[in-house]
Amino acid sequence: MPQNQIQLYYKNVMAEAIGPEHGISQKQFDELAEIVTPMIPKINQEIQGAQIWPDKTKTKFGLLHADKTIAESVMELIVEFKEHCENLVILGIGGSALGNIAVQTALNPYMYNLDPAQRKGPRLFVFDNVDPMQLGSFLDWIDNRLDKTVFNVISKSGKTPETAAQFLTIRKLLLDKLGPDALKKHIVATTDPQKGTLRKIATNAGIKCLEVPDDIGGRFSVLSAVGLFSAAMCGIDIDALLAGARDMHARTSGLDFKQNPAAVNAAIQYHYYNSGKPISVMMPYSYALKDFADWYRQLWAESLGKADSLEGGKVHVGPTPVKALGATDQHSQVQLYREGPNDKVFTFLDVENFNRKIDIGPHPDSAPELDYLSGKELGELLNKEKKATEYALLKDQRPCLSVIFPEVNAYTVGQFIFLFEVTTSFAGALFNIDTYNQPAVELGKEATFALMGKTGPYKKGMTYEQFAQKIREKTKTDRHFIV
Repeated sequence: MPQNQIQLYYKNVMAEAIGPEHGISQKQFDELAEIVTPMIPKINQEIQGAQIWPDKTKTKFGLLHADKTIAESVMELIVEFKEHCENLVILGIGGSALGNIAVQTALNPYMYNLDPAQRKGPRLFVFDNVDPMQLGSFLDWIDNRLDKTVFNVISKSGKTPETAAQFLTIRKLLLDKLGPDALKKHIVATTDPQKGTLRKIATNAGIKCLEVPDDIGGRFSVLSAVGLFSAAMCGIDIDALLAGARDMHARTSGLDFKQNPAAVNAAIQYHYYNSGKPISVMMPYSYALKDFADWYRQLWAESLGKADSLEGGKVHVGPTPVKALGATDQHSQVQLYREGPNDKVFTFLDVENFNRKIDIGPHPDSAPELDYLSGKELGELLNKEKKATEYALLKDQRPCLSVIFPEVNAYTVGQFIFLFEVTTSFAGALFNIDTYNQPAVELGKEATFALMGKTGPYKKGMTYEQFAQKIREKTKTDRHFIV
């Protein structure tokens, strides 16, 4: 196996590691292989857009890394906008923001925004919420820097209320401060190729656009223009990112179950969900990878938390994703993880080479008990902390997986993204649900529209005004229950 490939290590979920009560026996593992192996060709077709499950939403995220036109369109706009851009601001939410944040945290230095010497592009700010205190503080700072700022608004439809509100706020600011041509010079819209509110606005205003590809949900879109524009603007090697995804696609397409990391990963997660462990904890031992735990939480929750099976029966399935960070959460969560209910499967993200060595200083004569740290490296300490936590969990028969990064770079990050996207596809097939829709998200959006004053027909003979009244009645604060 090439040296720069990430690997999935699963020995510590097996019965030989944690005992027969909580571990997977070889017989159970072989049975999982029999279930999953026939699914591999179907998943290979599914992620390239073929509808091979009945009544299932299509996807084609498996084509993104092979579509050279996406990277080319991104790089064309990089040439046009980067020279006058000192600040890049992403306006989006969920899948339009979490991947951008995760890639930036992983592949650019911690002090990127503050230290020009560590920066290969503009400062990056990602606004994935509508908190007025957060955005207000930023607007105060950016007010006299607008001429050197580019805003990338990301929304397939343009109607997502949070992103639309952000965009309308920035649109007014640009027009007021810089005049009628400001929108063309300072906004890039990433949206539907042909239709939708944002596409209409962009066309009318002459705003340059990138495309959100058809049949790809936001949580699977980081390797499209949604994530690649901010990455490339900030100096990240998107060719290496996509090459890593292609590498992992080849590995996850393999028909040998035991050599297919996505198939094995999904099968283990599925087994534990059905064995009293419905909680899946991702715990990176790397600050660079910490925001991929957030990205994973959306991917896992929105894809696998479903009420209906493919046949329409009520199933209400879905593992609960939880994030932790090593070594920080050794001191906040591991007490629960070891002595609380044994209802979790753990996935460590483990980095072998941090590409930076910092020696721990010598201990003072007054503290000889710190001698064991003196002269060692911080990276060694962090990796030993991971081993220590893993040992402690295994001692209490808690199943542990590890995704091993030889180092964190664009190539290995691309592999990781694709691995967990395909793992999610396998898991959805095992749970017999539609992995790619998100019907439960819509009610909250529609309720927001109603409460914010949208008018006209809603559905079932109800107007938005009537819907808003119904919501207010249901959610009215009853002071009898305030203490």
